[in-house]
Amino acid sequence: MKLKDIHKKVYEYVLRRAEEGYSPSVREMCRDLDIASTSTAARYVNTLVEAGYLEKIDGKNRAVKPAGGNISRVPVADIIAPGQEVTDLKNISGYLAFMRRGSGGELFAYKLRSGDMSGEGLLAGDYVILEKTDHVDNGDMAAVAVNGGEAMIRRVYCEDRQYRLCSHGREGTGTETVSEESCFIAGRVISVIRYM
Repeated sequence: MKLKDIHKKVYEYVLRRAEEGYSPSVREMCRDLDIASTSTAARYVNTLVEAGYLEKIDGKNRAVKPAGGNISRVPVADIIAPGQEVTDLKNISGYLAFMRRGSGGELFAYKLRSGDMSGEGLLAGDYVILEKTDHVDNGDMAAVAVNGGEAMIRRVYCEDRQYRLCSHGREGTGTETVSEESCFIAGRVISVIRYM
């Protein structure tokens, strides 16, 4: 199901309010998001419930909450490069609310600028959610920088002290083999967020 911008706004609003400790009422959504009527806001909520993004809470005044998991406020990194702390405040362009399932390491997000991984379902404009790590398993997708350049998202395979970095876009597939020393892994892709 494709969600529209207004659904994104409603969902992010509910996440933000949940991070503050409570879920909003439909009337508060109308007021804070400039939605003309409560029935329209309820329709947006119902669409998000049907899509699995929100859950209704029976018998409660504040009737919706994010579906499952724990909400994390994830920093969006502008640049991922060797020698630069990914989550340095000077490198953060904003934050995304992300529904985390289970526990794990520190998270950060990165907005894709190209479609060179479209064959893997990652499109330009998508946000990838990454778990910060310098090691990945064979076949994982990761943010990888080569020879001090800016990172790109690639599927990574470790073979004989070398990394094989694979892309799969509309233009076809590409493979680059680099030494362990020239490769910097910033994080493992754990999810993708796409806004329509």
